[in-house]
Amino acid sequence: MEVPAPPVEELVREALANNPSVAVMASRMAAAVEMAVPEGALPDPMVEFELTDVNFPRLTVGDEEMSMAGVRISQGVPFPGKLKARRDAARAAVPVRAAEFEEVRRRLVSQVRMVYARLYAIDRELQALELGRELLEMLTATVSMRYSAGESEQEALIKAQLQLSRLGERQIDLEAARRAQNAALNHLLGRDEPMTIGRVDQLPASSLPETPWAAEALGNAAEIRIKENQVTAAERQVEAARADLNPDFTVGVGVFSRGGFDQIVTLQVGIELPLWKNHKQEPRMRAAERELDMARHEMRESEIATRSAIERLAAEWARADRQIQLYTEAIIPQTSAALDAARSSYLVGRGDFSTVIEDFNLWLEARVEQGRREAERFITWAEIEYLIRPAPAAQDGELRFLNGETRP
Repeated sequence: MEVPAPPVEELVREALANNPSVAVMASRMAAAVEMAVPEGALPDPMVEFELTDVNFPRLTVGDEEMSMAGVRISQGVPFPGKLKARRDAARAAVPVRAAEFEEVRRRLVSQVRMVYARLYAIDRELQALELGRELLEMLTATVSMRYSAGESEQEALIKAQLQLSRLGERQIDLEAARRAQNAALNHLLGRDEPMTIGRVDQLPASSLPETPWAAEALGNAAEIRIKENQVTAAERQVEAARADLNPDFTVGVGVFSRGGFDQIVTLQVGIELPLWKNHKQEPRMRAAERELDMARHEMRESEIATRSAIERLAAEWARADRQIQLYTEAIIPQTSAALDAARSSYLVGRGDFSTVIEDFNLWLEARVEQGRREAERFITWAEIEYLIRPAPAAQDGELRFLNGETRP
């Protein structure tokens, strides 16, 4: 007996715990956190060893007052506010990476649900084909008996056999399509060894908040959160670039020995001369400002795209809901009644077998289409959820994965 597929949300949890793309984004986020530390640190100090000799190459330290040997230490000191601006710019990358991490998790959840729905549609069609084959085999046996008794023409028998062959052809295509979707789901689940997903007998109930969803999507869409944080990061980069227009300083101290004479101590203060800022700092600042403009335009484009997506998905959700109701209440019962009537008429010798085949095809396609409509509605629900809701909270397996384990 075939083992049914696990519930879709169980597979969602497995994907979040195992899929390497989640760990990739977690590592990027951790790297962004680490990068904020060095950006706020002072430059490394420099140590210099110095020898001054009046009668070189003869060593005269201790003999000549002007000859000396010693060490000098200097430290670069950025202009006040520079380190903070750089640190803030580096820290602004962390929310961007966090939003990207959430977007990857949301997209992964949505993809698992979509593939699960496609498997459901295929399995519903395979079930309909199996029921149709059983029905058609009974019809074929009846036609064969009537043909043997001279009560039916050979054409009816050939049509029945042809219909069985076409069902076999369709089943082969569906089985190949199912293997492809099974492979896609294994990939999303991060499984090292491919496993067969059992038959998907039903989809979970899918509910949504009352429309309109535009405000909720604009407030929660992962893509918009990324763009908003990118705008903030670009603003911090502009501030850091402007701070770089200011000169840096150097301070130092040196201690020199002159042998039997008194030691010499030197103090040093230096300032950068920004002679080439027209070719270095200012172009960088202008580039940062252009990046900020681009980030703002990209955020606006994401907002427009999200509104458009919500309008499209709302229409698709309403259509799928109405179509499923139509199939459940009208088309399925009507095609069943039509097939029963055509079959009864044929069995008593009043109907044509072509009508039976035509009504059989209508009966079969109605059940297949109902499964497709249910899958489409679930896929639409998954897309809406991607826009308006965060991904499920991290489970223990995912937390172990994010903490550095190669496998949860």
